[in-house]
Formats: sequence, structure tokens, C-alpha cells
Amino acid sequence: MMNNEVYLDANATSPVLPAAIEAATAVMQDCFGNPSSSHACGLRAKALLDATRARARRVLGAATGRMMFTSGATEGIQTAVLSALCAVRERRARGEACGDLLLYGATEHKAVPESLAHWNRVLGTGLELRALPVDGDGRHRLDLLRELAPRAAFVCTMAANNETGVVSDLDGIARVLQETGSPALWMVDCVQALGKLPLGLDATRIDYAPFSGHKLYAPKGIGLLYVREGAPYTPLMCGGGQEAGQRSGTENMGGIAALGAVLGALEEGTTFRSHAQLRGYRDRLAASLREAFPGLVFNAPLEHALPTTLNFSVPGLGSKELLDLFDAAGVRVSAGSACSAAKAAPSYVLDAMGVPLERSASAVRLSFGPLVDDDFIESACARIAHCGRALAQARPAARLQQLEAGGASGWLLFDDEGRHCIAIDPPEALAARIAADLSTRECRLLACFATSHGAGGADALCDILGLTPGWPGGAQQVEFAGARLDAVKLGQDVLAKHGDGYLLGRPENGVLAAGAVRFVFGAAPGTEGFDAALCCHRIGEPAVSRPGAEALPDEGIDLDPTTAAAYLAAHPDALLVDVRELPEHAAACAQLRGRGAQHVPLSQLAGQAAHWLREPRPLVFLCRSGNRSARAARLLRRLGHAQAWHVAGGLALAS
Repeated sequence: MMNNEVYLDANATSPVLPAAIEAATAVMQDCFGNPSSSHACGLRAKALLDATRARARRVLGAATGRMMFTSGATEGIQTAVLSALCAVRERRARGEACGDLLLYGATEHKAVPESLAHWNRVLGTGLELRALPVDGDGRHRLDLLRELAPRAAFVCTMAANNETGVVSDLDGIARVLQETGSPALWMVDCVQALGKLPLGLDATRIDYAPFSGHKLYAPKGIGLLYVREGAPYTPLMCGGGQEAGQRSGTENMGGIAALGAVLGALEEGTTFRSHAQLRGYRDRLAASLREAFPGLVFNAPLEHALPTTLNFSVPGLGSKELLDLFDAAGVRVSAGSACSAAKAAPSYVLDAMGVPLERSASAVRLSFGPLVDDDFIESACARIAHCGRALAQARPAARLQQLEAGGASGWLLFDDEGRHCIAIDPPEALAARIAADLSTRECRLLACFATSHGAGGADALCDILGLTPGWPGGAQQVEFAGARLDAVKLGQDVLAKHGDGYLLGRPENGVLAAGAVRFVFGAAPGTEGFDAALCCHRIGEPAVSRPGAEALPDEGIDLDPTTAAAYLAAHPDALLVDVRELPEHAAACAQLRGRGAQHVPLSQLAGQAAHWLREPRPLVFLCRSGNRSARAARLLRRLGHAQAWHVAGGLALAS
């Protein structure tokens, strides 16, 4: 773990226990033999393999049944599903009753339903896949399970959910399966349970239980699969007959040794924090979050969740904004399952729980491992407080701010003092946030309307603020090109309605000259005659365009951090520009190899672009990961700026 990081994403993966690193290193250096070899080096490796397996049996309470090493939970899940479906197919061929449903919890990790669908298709079993609903607390609906259990061929549930930490009522599920006489085989994903929940597999009805080492301080690429004695089993991998023919392929001895060290720490009992200590740590973090972010809502009841997981939403803030803010402060959290993080969609786990869409789409997961201590939690709480202060202090200072959500783009126009505002095409998803921000800033909304290309949120924003949406015609007039136009005064500027478009400029003696128009919104006829920025309304297009500008190609805008630093050193007049949003900048100022950056958020870039075009100088844009900085560089290139670049990989690779 880096000294400047507070890592709170342990449900995705964990750092490796020092003792596990030592054990793996020792095996690779001194005990590197193949455990299938009969010579002394191989026998030593075999002894280590057997000792680690025996330790796993003791820790998991599994004196009987199969206990094999895998590459991780996904392989374990695949093996369990294959074994269960092969058994179902064989039972049907013999005419035995075996059920026609593949039943899985609606909040299962995607590896489960994807594996079920895959093997159901490959094996041609033709079973029906059915999601078992959960209640508002995220726990399986046992009443519905009771109805479906007699038809179930295979039931898949979790011990604890990876996104919310909600702990399943495994005893209740087992009781329903027993009382209904269900023929179903049962798999329980135990990935998040290891080291956090008591496990005694021999005493349960569980047929299959996969585990993954990297969720609890072992390296990636090593896991376990428990198969209850007598449960059907079909190898996923065949070949040399390793693992007593259960899983072929030469064993990952370094990973097994590392996992053995973690299991040893669990068995010994003093390395990891107790359940009560972890619950106390979680409560301290929860209190810090509540204080830092007023209105914060936890998305799962803490009394039913792991003592190491918090899932929360902050009204008016999207998950990406919160993640960017935390990341800027060196706090590593996530928006849900790491396997789904690249998909910009609400959490299916929270959706299944009935959490409102605005919370589901803005949820953040904070998770830590049982190795943390008081100093770590104190540091985490301090960073959380810092994030709250940065968010509260960060207020837009620019006179033009772009808003983006749901594929649409809108604009906020402010006067010089930031006390009055006009909203054009505000995205509906941001209406509540805009209203709250304007209220906090004591900024009065003078007008709020949608253009013909609008984003659909004008009515929603006005409804929240108790205003009438639409263009406030007749408030004032200015002369433009010999015609009288309705206008709204905004400080020393006016926004004038011109055909289907709107012109923002500074009039003199009631006359708005074409050369005084700085921005055009909507579809204004005759814009060819303006030397003004045309503001678009669709994400994916340049935020602004300029009539007559010769767009330059985007190729070559990427500079890696080393090349970017060298470019800045060779061009003293070059400007390094941080395009992260205000809260991120307030949390931590950006720099590249000691070179400070000017801060111009991407949402305010449209208002600054005209200045850079009038006074060209080399520009190197920087953000957290390189995505926003690439957009900024492309925008300037398309406006005709020949020396616009960005730092590929952003601060994440530059630090």
C-alpha cells in the first residue's frame, strides 16, 4: 500500500499479507519442486501442498469432502455449475426427479448467472434460469424460495454480497430447502465471507463453496473450492491428473504457499481484527461519512451487513463525481463490483433491492480488510473529512458552466458576482443537484428554459425551485442587426432570443453588435457571421465550435507522463492545465513532476477556449485518468489550436 493512499476497496482486491509474500518467495526460491515429482524436491512441495490443504480444512470446518486449489472464485463457480448441471442431465436421463429451475439470487455476482447460462447452453440441459428476488434489506425472499424450491434443480446464493456487504440468511435458506424436500444442489459463493464470517462447512447443507485468495491478502490467481462429500463432481480441467484427478494442471505452489500463510494467520487468531473491532471501525467510518456529506444515505442496513463494508449515496452527486473526489484525496473506493466498474450503469444489486434509481446510479462502496488498525481508520476518517470540506468549498467561479448527464448537455450562465444565473437545457438528472447548489450559493435563477435541442430538465428544475419554466419574454429588449430582440439582463451582459437560438453578449447603449456576441446557444440562423462560440447539446460532440474554424486532426495528442514533462521543460511558455472538477482540485492540486497546473475544469473549458485561441500558446491538459484531458485536447484541436496535448493515463500514472 502506498504511503499517500488510503485503500478502501478491499472487496475488489486486497494487498498481500507480508507473511504471504515471504511464503511465496521462499517456495519459488527454495521449494520450487513439482509436487507430482517423486524426488526429494517434489516431495517437499507435496508436503507443503498437503499441509496447506489440511489447514484450509481446519479453518473452513471441512474435515470431509473435496478441498481443491483453483485459480480463484470464477473457476470454482464454473466447476460447481458444470458439476451440478452434468448431474442434473444424468438424473433426467435416468428418469429421476431433479427440478427444472436454475435458481440464483438476484444480487449474485455476475459470474454466477453468466456461468449458469453458459453451461446450460453448452450442455443442452434446457433448464429455466430464474432470479430469486431479495427484499429491501438485500436478503433473499424466503417466501418465494419456498414456492420455487420444489422445482429447483440448482440453487446459487452468496454468503455475503460484494457490493453491499449484506449477509445472507444461510440457515433460513437451508431450512426452506430441507422443509420443502427440494432436490436442488446448493452452491454458496463464499468469497466475501473468508476471514469475516464464521464458517463450518461440514455442519451445513452446502454442496459447493468457492473461495478467492486475493480478497483476503493472498495474491491473485489462487483460490479454493469445497465440494460436500457425496455431492456430484465433474472436473472442469482434465489432463495430468493433478489434485487427485479433480483439477489438472501443475499446482500454483507460490500462490498455495501464500494462501497457506493467510490461512495460518486466520487459524492462529491474532493477526486479524475481531468481528467486534471491525464493527467499531465501520461505525467510525460511517460517522465520518455522515458528518462530511450531509444527507448521505446508506443503501443497506448495517445490522445485516459485513463489518467491513459500507455502501452509500450522496443526494445530488453521481458516483463518478464522488469517486473522482475521493481519488483526488488519495482515498481508493469504488462504485460497486470491480468486474462491472467499466460499465456506466446503475447497480443491478441496488436495483434488485428496490433502491431508487437516483441512489442506485450514484452509489459508492467503501470496504476494508480485517488487517486494518486504529491508525489506518483514523487516517481514513481524516481524508473523508477533507473530501467533505473540499466539496463544500468548491463553487463554480466561471461565468459559463457546461452540464452533462445521460447523453445530454446543458449550460449555466452566471453574472460576474455569481449571484444570478440562467439555465439553458439543464439535464433532468441534475435538476436536484443544480437547485441545491444554487440555494447554497444564494444564487437567484433568473430564467430556465429548453431549446429545441433541449435536455429535458427545465421543467424539473423549475418545479423544485417553484419557478415558471420557459423564456421570460418581454422582460427587456435590445437592438440587434436592426431588429428588437427579447432579452434577459445578466449583470452587464444580456441573453437575447434570436430566432430559435440565444445570443450572449455585452450591449452598448441598448445595441448588441454581432462582434459583441461571445456565445450562441441553440440553432440560431445566420451564425456564420458571428465570431462566437456555438454551444452544443450532445455529449460526444465538441462542447463548443466556432464558425470558419479549421479543425485539426486528433492524432498525436497523447503524451506519456515522461514525454509530457520533457515537453513542458522544453517549452517554458507552455501551460499545464488541470481539467478536473472543482472538488477534486480542492482536495489536491495537480502537478506533473514538480510543474504546477492552472485549474480550468472541463465543465468550464468552453468559456476559456476563446482566450486561448486569441492568444495561442502550447497547452498540455491533465486529469485523473486521461479521459477528460483527452476531450479537452480534442476540443482545442477542433477549434483550430495546433499545440494542444494531454497526459495519457493522467495523474494515476504520473504520480
